[in-house]
Amino acid sequence: MASSSEPADSKVSGRNALDEVRSLGKEDADDADSCTTLNDKRRATLAEIDNARFSWFHVRVCLIAGVGFFTDSYDIFAISIASVMLGYVYGHGQQLSANQDLGIKVATPVGTVVGQLLFGWLADVFGRKPIYGYELMLMIVASFGQALAGQAHGANIIGVLVVWRFIMGVGIGGDYPLSSVIPAEFSSTRIRGRMLTAVGANQGWGQLTAALVSFIITRAYKPALLADDPHVLAHVDFMWRLLIGLGCVPGAIALYFRLTIPETPRFTMDVERNVRRAARDVTRVIVEGGTVGAAYYVDGEGDAVIRRVRAPKATRRDFMKYFSRKENLVPLLGMCYSWFAIDVAFYGLGLNTSIILQAIGFGSPSATVTGVEAVYENLKNIAVGNMILAVAGLIPGAWTTFLFIDHWGRKPIQLLGFVMLTILYIIMGFSYHDLTATSAGRKTFVFLYCLTNFFSNFGPNSTVSVFPGESFPTRYRSTAFGIAAASGKVGAVVSQVGFGKLVNIGGENAFVPHLLEIFAFFMLTGALSTLVLKEGKRLTLEELSNEKQEQFIQGLSGP
Repeated sequence: MASSSEPADSKVSGRNALDEVRSLGKEDADDADSCTTLNDKRRATLAEIDNARFSWFHVRVCLIAGVGFFTDSYDIFAISIASVMLGYVYGHGQQLSANQDLGIKVATPVGTVVGQLLFGWLADVFGRKPIYGYELMLMIVASFGQALAGQAHGANIIGVLVVWRFIMGVGIGGDYPLSSVIPAEFSSTRIRGRMLTAVGANQGWGQLTAALVSFIITRAYKPALLADDPHVLAHVDFMWRLLIGLGCVPGAIALYFRLTIPETPRFTMDVERNVRRAARDVTRVIVEGGTVGAAYYVDGEGDAVIRRVRAPKATRRDFMKYFSRKENLVPLLGMCYSWFAIDVAFYGLGLNTSIILQAIGFGSPSATVTGVEAVYENLKNIAVGNMILAVAGLIPGAWTTFLFIDHWGRKPIQLLGFVMLTILYIIMGFSYHDLTATSAGRKTFVFLYCLTNFFSNFGPNSTVSVFPGESFPTRYRSTAFGIAAASGKVGAVVSQVGFGKLVNIGGENAFVPHLLEIFAFFMLTGALSTLVLKEGKRLTLEELSNEKQEQFIQGLSGP
């Protein structure tokens, strides 16, 4: 338990670390070669990061990383609304077939699995900075490509969209490990949970924006839409293209800042094995608040000699040795399953919100409304329903996590969320027919649905990305994060395929209550997997790595 003198001790430690970091350029060359001094430099540099005051640099990192999660969420969840529009234009009977709907919704999670594994590994091999930005380029190009997709005798537009959404998914997948690991490695210990949560909280804003943009587009096209031939609905074709295409705008704005973000000092020290450069980067960027670009030119200075050190290196044998130990493998498996469990429910419902709202009759057009007027009312009501779910559940849930994660800890919040979701899905599943039988009951169902969104984000949907982002050694952190995140998107794929194949068993949307009951089971097992995780509150990344830090550096490497 921390003593009352801990804050003062931390300040003293921070000042001592700063003195040590700033003295690096004044050290004697022989002294700098000693193993003890090299380890002291590394310790002092890490202490400076871990004890740094919250600054504009931390805000900038959160914004740059957060734009990625915002764009990810917009691109992923806009398809829930766009698929209805696509059905009106290209579907038989103005509705996509089950396989077509499944294809455009599952393509992105499949691509995301590939991107998470690939970019997670690349970021550990080549560095966070050299890779950061390319995943955003993929997302921008793929969003633009979808908006321009066409139909021809030799190309079905749904097939073209599936290809583009897979490519977009690869970019989205690449964003997950990079946009979590980079803030974690720059953050001080006491605010790390809040930084990672603030980055992830942009998913709620992205989902809200997708619904809001859909609503604005629908309202703007109302006069043209009402004048359309009800059998053609040409202006709905404009609407879905705008909705999807606008997803590239925030990514395009953020691209420059991603390409100029500094390499994390931890990667520079522990993977590039350049302790001296890392110390100078910390002093310029975090301590002195220098410009982002400044951190990249320290080796060009006359007195900045590159000195590579001998430290644990990432190899296949070392990887197998590290994860063969129970204390490292069990938490990784726990992270993988926790993410898998929450994504089964979160994406199973999130990508099918329009189906759920239509199934319970919430906001459906009146029976007296027909023709093009009914199309307009349906699209408007789906957009409004999605906005309600985001504002009433997702956004407040994420920011509630932000308030408590560094006080309560990650593990209690995740456990609370899984338990509450288990209870809510049981109630919604077993009481489904009673709740949807009356107008008051449908409103109660929507309220419970909002609560599931709230406890998803004030719970596992926020914390599953925090655990791997602050665990494992620097040389494997991004790879392990990619493995855990990919497990989650496998859950999203499973839920999409399962939802698409099961939802209409026994009649249209007749299997929805049983799907909710299945989700309750996964939430219960997610709570059990949380128990094997290690709490990261107020621990440094090195403490959470389960590696001995004494004599981490064994000396200078050869030329």
